Amino acid sequence: MVEIFKTNVESEDQATLLIEQINRIFTGYQASFDLEDCDRILRVSCTEGTVQSECLIRLLLDFGFYAEILADEVYKPESAIYS
Repeated sequence: MVEIFKTNVESEDQATLLIEQINRIFTGYQASFDLEDCDRILRVSCTEGTVQSECLIRLLLDFGFYAEILADEVYKPESAIYS
């Protein structure tokens, strides 16, 4: 399972600290940040079971950061022209 979060993490140092904490606390999780994305994405995958989103949000909050689950959105054009 993969969960994607919008965060307010700004620096590589902050991201590294949080990834280290996630890896220490949540075995089987792999986490990465995309700080170039406007939502400063945290992507977490879990090889066994589901990602404990609320616990991850709380962990970031404990370190002074904000996180929320980024909703899945599928682009559907209003009208499509087919030839």
